[in-house]
Amino acid sequence: MKLTAAVRGRHYQFRDLKEVMAKANEEKSGDRLAGLSAEDAAERVAAKMVLAELRLSDIRESSLLPAETDEVSRIIESDLDEEMYARIKNWTVAELREQLLQMEGGGGSNSLIRVGQGLTSEMIAACAKLMSNLDLIQAASRMEVVTTCNYSMGQRGVIAGRAQPNHPADHLHGIRASLYEALAYGIGDAVIGINPVIDTADSVYNILSMTKDVMTRWEVPTQNCVLAHITTQLRAIRMGAPADMVFQSLAGTELGNKAFGITAALLDEADEVIRQEGTSTGPNRWYFETGQGSELSSEAHHGIDQLTLEARCYGLARHYKPFMVNTVVGFIGPEYLYDSKQVIRAGLEDHFMGKLHGLPMGVDVCYTNHMKVDQNDMDNLAVLLAAAGVNFLIGVPMADDCMLNYQSTSYHDIATLRETLGLRPAPAFERWLEGMELMKNGRLTARAGDPKIFV
Repeated sequence: MKLTAAVRGRHYQFRDLKEVMAKANEEKSGDRLAGLSAEDAAERVAAKMVLAELRLSDIRESSLLPAETDEVSRIIESDLDEEMYARIKNWTVAELREQLLQMEGGGGSNSLIRVGQGLTSEMIAACAKLMSNLDLIQAASRMEVVTTCNYSMGQRGVIAGRAQPNHPADHLHGIRASLYEALAYGIGDAVIGINPVIDTADSVYNILSMTKDVMTRWEVPTQNCVLAHITTQLRAIRMGAPADMVFQSLAGTELGNKAFGITAALLDEADEVIRQEGTSTGPNRWYFETGQGSELSSEAHHGIDQLTLEARCYGLARHYKPFMVNTVVGFIGPEYLYDSKQVIRAGLEDHFMGKLHGLPMGVDVCYTNHMKVDQNDMDNLAVLLAAAGVNFLIGVPMADDCMLNYQSTSYHDIATLRETLGLRPAPAFERWLEGMELMKNGRLTARAGDPKIFV
């Protein structure tokens, strides 16, 4: 495995694959904080040159985190489609990039997603490091990932919205009022998903019951979820809470997941519980969230760069065949993604990598108030992701989450993206909107946006 390159007369020698992967990454403040990033653009180009010429088999044979010591690595290895891998293992990373940009999407034998099943997460990350933003958009736009919980989403030409009607005190009337506004704007087809302030089984039970009551009363074709810790959700479900799916944040290493209070065994247990005791028809009953930098936060990165670790999150997620996955791209803060350029790049990387894993990928287009980002930057990223075929975005009132204290996209932002780019809600949800006289011929009516219609 050649680990040397020359740029402008300077010779670069890299220690191992881990260093090549880290230094080939686009500039990220998290990699610099961890001491992993390239010194300058020339070293970054040298690392990309080395990475481009490596074969996929080189990456598999030079494990960044051995399966003997990490259960995420074991899951990624065990889920690999060996037949597909055997067909492509001699491709270089540069050839993989070229193939992905030339292939068509869909379900044929040469589809991008079919190839993705023969790639480890590290191979997918390596490819992303060689791609421009436009490459990431073009390749992702060809990948259609349709999943079904109670209802289906992910169809080509569809962009769904998660209604996130959080409340700073988990007040049920406040959550319901915000939810009505979301529905009035045509948002909520992905999920009605609430982040609770109070992580108790009783609180989760009450929120799930209230959202299910709204869904039943108004015959809303969607699914519900409360984003508490998985152990809290399991207690609520065993109490009889009407949960359509379960949620958990993921890290890309076993040690990182332990910091989240989870193991593969716990995820397996939750998978069994939601299948036996959940209220959805399935088959997809999981919601996962990720975000570049979480492993560094818990000192669980093992010297691996944040983009590669993010890809490993998706390798873990695909094991459970989720209904929805999203990166909370700018939520962790400037320590990991410093400014709008880095946030936009990470959002496009994450979406592409998730889709190539075969995941129903969404993005929380978001930032915290101490980052060098503003709402116009988020508008730009949202448009780019919509062009890339993102499955869903997050909708919060006025793009300002008063409970989590960060900025995201609003209900009307998602509605505007649909109207501007000719995109639609999930099919069953659109039919419901038409029945409620909130939408006609793919456009919101004059009645839309008024939550009083539900009162």
